[in-house]
Amino acid sequence: MTRKSWIHFGIVGFLWGIPYLLMKVAVADIPPPLIVAGRTLIGAAILIPIALHKRTFGDAIRGIKYVLPYAFLEMVGPWILITSAEKEISSGLAGLLVATVPIFSTIFTSLRGDHSVWQPKRIFGLVVGFIGIVALVGIESITGSSNPKAIAMVILASILYAYAVLMITTNLPGVDGVAINGLAMAITSVFYIPIAIAFWPSEPVSTNAIAALIALGVFSTAIAFWLFFIVIVEIGAARGSLTTYVNTAVAVVLGIIILNEPITVGIIVGLPLVLLGSYLASRKVALVVSAEP
Repeated sequence: MTRKSWIHFGIVGFLWGIPYLLMKVAVADIPPPLIVAGRTLIGAAILIPIALHKRTFGDAIRGIKYVLPYAFLEMVGPWILITSAEKEISSGLAGLLVATVPIFSTIFTSLRGDHSVWQPKRIFGLVVGFIGIVALVGIESITGSSNPKAIAMVILASILYAYAVLMITTNLPGVDGVAINGLAMAITSVFYIPIAIAFWPSEPVSTNAIAALIALGVFSTAIAFWLFFIVIVEIGAARGSLTTYVNTAVAVVLGIIILNEPITVGIIVGLPLVLLGSYLASRKVALVVSAEP
């Protein structure tokens, strides 16, 4: 990796680590549907012009039958689930739970016939990762540190994330990710704007909440997606996916430092297990192909 690639990688990891902090601040005064509508409207307004300039937006439009379900699986569902869950759980815990995406991605890949999933290291990773999830959920629930329902919402969002990416990359290979996600954000904003109007806050919204929503849309929704696809071109999808682990660390650390969130027993036990399991489960090792029948 070049110095430029490392910089891009680090920025993406940071920008995708701060949404949990920003959502936590925003959701204190702004209803979740309005947060999702706002961030996706901002994201679409930035990404679609970039895609138009690159002349790739037409490819996404032509693939609308896949982009539409992708929008619901990647944004409409997960973003309302995570944002709503952060009313009940810490931003660091939300970020940690989303780190399970590679585990679920590995499972979905195996169900589609990719037998490389059954390599010993990947199986070990799945086992370790699930032990981490069970330990995290169990400890947080038993100790009363977090709401089990909110935890389940974030895990469901992670499952949707995992399937969404696999579905879109399988059906629209080679189509610009900026164009796909710009269109998906536009679809999501159109879906949520009527709901957001219905849930429009009756009380004055704080400056901090408004600033958090704008930052969420500009930096963590638009710029992060744009840079991520640059990183993919520079270092490949396999290495690019490692931003997941940077995201998690950033989310947990910022929650502790800025929001004074506690370091719970569940996080102490679950964090290393989930990260290690996700890393091993998503690590695809080249298989030796035998010429014998």
